Amino acid sequence: MSAGLDAALTSRRAAMLDLDGTLVDSEPANQAAYRSYFMARGWDLDPEVLREFAGRRGAEVFAQLPGPWTGEDTTTLVEGVLTHLDHDTHPLRPLPGAAELIRRLHAAGIPVALVTSAGRAWAEHAVGDVLGVRDHFAALITAEVTATGKPDPAPYLAGAETLGVAPADAVALEDTVPGLRSALDAGVGLVVGVATGASPQSLLAGGAHRVVAGPAELLRS
Repeated sequence: MSAGLDAALTSRRAAMLDLDGTLVDSEPANQAAYRSYFMARGWDLDPEVLREFAGRRGAEVFAQLPGPWTGEDTTTLVEGVLTHLDHDTHPLRPLPGAAELIRRLHAAGIPVALVTSAGRAWAEHAVGDVLGVRDHFAALITAEVTATGKPDPAPYLAGAETLGVAPADAVALEDTVPGLRSALDAGVGLVVGVATGASPQSLLAGGAHRVVAGPAELLRS
């Protein structure tokens, strides 16, 4: 056992971590922003529609999912959603154990990449101001880095390449099925589902090799 980490992590050469819902409790704010924006547009949509946006780039979902937005500019739609983010009502907090997990991975000599559907500015804020561990990340794979986002494997392939490891030698942490699919299709050797929003059953059905309740479960005293 190394640096107080689960043995499954220390057996890997690198770690690639999702952000929203995996390290930072931001999904309530994100989902509320979509709900508020849809209401403002007069769109009465099934709650299942909101789940389509979890873990993915909003512009890609708007482009691919039929809805009342069809034909509208996807960038403008995402900008509209962002104006409805309310971090006073839904404050951003690190998920329990998230920052310590990153510190211990770093201390164990395991390079860490962030692999997120979010943009660079938000990612920098989250890992720097919210988690306080910016210096422990060897790479930030954000929406600007790859042409396509999750569930496409491109983000995780980019993460592995940037870290200089084969995907099979890495571990990935993801809280959504599209994120799991991205990591699995990239060939990541160990894909851990984080059941902070989705149920453990849905993550296992989505292909997770293992499911934990949160980052803290991967720490050992």
